[in-house]
Amino acid sequence: MVEIPTHTIYEQFGKAARDFSEKQALLYIGQTYTYSQLQEAIERLATSLYGLGITKRERAILYLPNCPQWVMAWLALLRLGAVAIPVSPIYTPIDLKYMINDSGAETIFCLDTNFGYVSQVFHETGLQRVIITNMAELLPWWKRVIGMGFDKIPRGKAPSGKHIHGFKGLLKRADAAQLPPYEAEKEETIEMLYTGGTTGLPKGVPFANITFLESVAEQRAMSEAHIPKGQDIVIQGGPLFHILGQAMGLGALLSGDTLILLPKVNLDGLFAQIQRYGATTFFGVPTMYRMILEHDRLDYYDLGSLKYCFCAGDVLPVEVGERWVKKFKKPLHQGYGATETCGRVSLTPMGEEAPLGSAGKIMPLQSVRLTDPDTLEPVPQGKPGELLVSSEHMVRAYWNKPEETDECFVEREGRLWYRTRDIVHIDENGWLFYLDRSVDMIKHKGYRVASSEIESVLQGHPAVIDSCVVGIKDEKVGERIKAFVVLKEDVKGVSAYDLMRWCREKLAPYKVPQYIEFRDMLPKSKVGKLLRRELRAEEIKKSEEA
Repeated sequence: MVEIPTHTIYEQFGKAARDFSEKQALLYIGQTYTYSQLQEAIERLATSLYGLGITKRERAILYLPNCPQWVMAWLALLRLGAVAIPVSPIYTPIDLKYMINDSGAETIFCLDTNFGYVSQVFHETGLQRVIITNMAELLPWWKRVIGMGFDKIPRGKAPSGKHIHGFKGLLKRADAAQLPPYEAEKEETIEMLYTGGTTGLPKGVPFANITFLESVAEQRAMSEAHIPKGQDIVIQGGPLFHILGQAMGLGALLSGDTLILLPKVNLDGLFAQIQRYGATTFFGVPTMYRMILEHDRLDYYDLGSLKYCFCAGDVLPVEVGERWVKKFKKPLHQGYGATETCGRVSLTPMGEEAPLGSAGKIMPLQSVRLTDPDTLEPVPQGKPGELLVSSEHMVRAYWNKPEETDECFVEREGRLWYRTRDIVHIDENGWLFYLDRSVDMIKHKGYRVASSEIESVLQGHPAVIDSCVVGIKDEKVGERIKAFVVLKEDVKGVSAYDLMRWCREKLAPYKVPQYIEFRDMLPKSKVGKLLRRELRAEEIKKSEEA
């Protein structure tokens, strides 16, 4: 059983800062923060935020990419007992407005380059303040000059106003001695992540201190026997607004390890950082590993320092895993989880040979059962079924979504279970094998995309009367998104390009369909329910015949 030495995340970070005070905590484009420097910056920021009126239980949106400001803001909010709400920095104003209003957030952290979206929705939300920064703001002046001289630093307008505050200014003008005493409980909500919903609207998933700490502890335990705490160098292979990126990246900072942050995905930059700093742990979705293997300059770099490579977020194709072992003589360690389970349900311990096709062993803190998806009755031993997951400190409900909570969190025999909607097989040794996913969710480049969200946007177009969206299997990205569309009878001249442009204006880039096919009608049941499975079956048949 894993050890949880503290009750809260900030206490755990404080322990790491005491135990490894002069050790490198963060590396970002050559800029280094030791644990003591990072903690000092966090407490100065927390003091300034407190002075702006941010207090316990207040909610704040982190609309930022991977950068030191993200980490500082997240931990500063936790220091105050506020609730951090990380969201993708590529969300559109429509996404942003919904999440701000749904969460009740009054504060948002953003870049100068996406401030335009924030300003569009500011007066339609309950926002009280905007804290603005730049990707290079905390770098030394000479690096900023060089970056700007070669046009390598994205820049936006630097607005002013009584509700707008500069991040760097907040770091400078605070005295941490003015901070109120730290008070928090292990069951207290400290963060909320948004995940795709079957209604098309994202659902807020609240995490308590103890829920997050247990997830991080079980994740770190997978490599601890081979890479002791305080000795790992983790390179961030996923976004910090995603549970995978948090369990691995923020988990490193709670374990006394070193975290290398990259502002965006650039494979040459990734390879160079691994080689320069001797990174020992990397993680990413299967698409990322395929991209690495197919990069034409891979052999120019020495990635031999990597010891533990973790893969999750989607099903890893067997051939990608085999190619990785052949190339690097080290396996990809797979895992399975969900936002609602705070990540890990099953993980693969480093040094343990996993059966081919498995996604790890069920974790000790997780209880699971396999059921018939229609009746939720247990399936016979050894048979596949829908996976239900439970734990002592599990997420118990979605934020402001009672109907979807009732659908996804069910009580059986006096215990609450989360319905994953995934069909899996678990062998006699506890290894999990993923077989199929919920028909309403599409896995594209590691993201979960709700078909109904795209359908809702398409049906908002004045020429569209009906639509259906499905995922088409693709080796490179998991699934590609295809939309079937029925136009109104009197409409002419509307093309697939017109509808894709409509979607680009209203959806995050990864949610925009790659294909649009026009139909006269869509298959539906006798009660009018859309039959996605029939369209999906058509696409499968086409691919088999091709």
